[in-house]
Amino acid sequence: MVHQQSSQEWLSRTGDVEDIVTNLVPRLAYFAGVARNEHVTRAAQEMRVPQSTLSRAVARLEEDLGVDLFARRGRTVALTPAGRTFLASVERALADLERAAEEVRADADAAVGKVAFGFLHTMGAETVPGLIHAFRADHPGIRFSLVQNYGEAMLEGLRRGELDLCLTSPVPDAPDLVARRLDEQKLRLVVPADHRLASRRRIRLSEAAEETFVTLETGYGLRRITDDLCAQAGFRPRVAFEGEEAETLRGLVAAGLGVALLPPPAFPRPGVAELAVTAPRAVREIGVAWLDGHPDTPPVAAFKKFLLSRRGHLLPT
Repeated sequence: MVHQQSSQEWLSRTGDVEDIVTNLVPRLAYFAGVARNEHVTRAAQEMRVPQSTLSRAVARLEEDLGVDLFARRGRTVALTPAGRTFLASVERALADLERAAEEVRADADAAVGKVAFGFLHTMGAETVPGLIHAFRADHPGIRFSLVQNYGEAMLEGLRRGELDLCLTSPVPDAPDLVARRLDEQKLRLVVPADHRLASRRRIRLSEAAEETFVTLETGYGLRRITDDLCAQAGFRPRVAFEGEEAETLRGLVAAGLGVALLPPPAFPRPGVAELAVTAPRAVREIGVAWLDGHPDTPPVAAFKKFLLSRRGHLLPT
C-alpha cells in the first residue's frame, strides 16, 4: 500500500512538472529580457511587447515556480538568488534553441543548405562522388550528409526522417515511399583467376549451378537479386560465405572461396575474372526514393531534380 501511494505521488509530481514546463517555455524569453534590463519598461520596449504582457508573464512564471525571481524596487527589479540560479539555465536553454533554429534555417537555405543522402556501398567509390561533383558545378555551396548502407536500412532512414533521398536497389514499392527508376547495372559472375571458367568472356548462369557462392547477407537487395537470378537459371545457390560489402566478396572470390554475382568494380581487382552473364538477363535496377508527402527544402528539391534528370545516365560508363 505504501509503495502504491508513493508511485501515485511520483506520477502526480511528474505530471505537475510537465505542466509547468509546457507553461514555462513561452515565458523564458520574457524573463531573460527583464533580467537583462533590470527594468520592465525598458525590457518591454526592447522586446516590442506591451509592458502589461511582460509583467503578467513574469508574475505567472513566479506563480508557476512558487518562488520570487525578482525583488521589486520601484520601477526597477533585481534578481533574487533563486532568480540568478534560474537565469543561468534559462540563458543556456535559449542559446541552445537559437543555435538549433539557425542550424535548421541554414540546412534549408537554397544556396548553402544540406541534403541527407543515402546510397549503396557499391556506389560509394565512383558513382556518388561523380554525381555530387556534377551537381555542385551549379550548386557549389550545398552540403551533403552522406550515409552508406544496404537498401532496407536506408528506407527505414527515410521513414525516421534521417535521410532526404537515397539511391537503392531494387527500386522499392511501398505505399509510404515514392521511388523512380534511374538506371540499371549489369551484374557479372566473378570467379577466381585460376578457375575453370576464368578464360571465358560470357557464361550462362546455369553453368555455375554446381559452384559454391559467396553472397551478401539475407536482407540485402543484391542478395535477393542473386537468389532470384539463380532460381531463374534453375538452381538454388550453395552459399559458403556471407558478407556485408561487395569488395569483401571479391576478396573471398580471389582467395578461391567461391564465385559471386556482383556489379562491376570501380577499379580492377587482381586475382579474379569477371564474366558477362548472357542468361538470364543479369541486371539490377537503381532508383531514387523519398518519403511520400515529405516537404522538400530547396537544396533537397534541387538535388532530386538533378538525379531525375540523370535517368539512363546515372552510372559511369
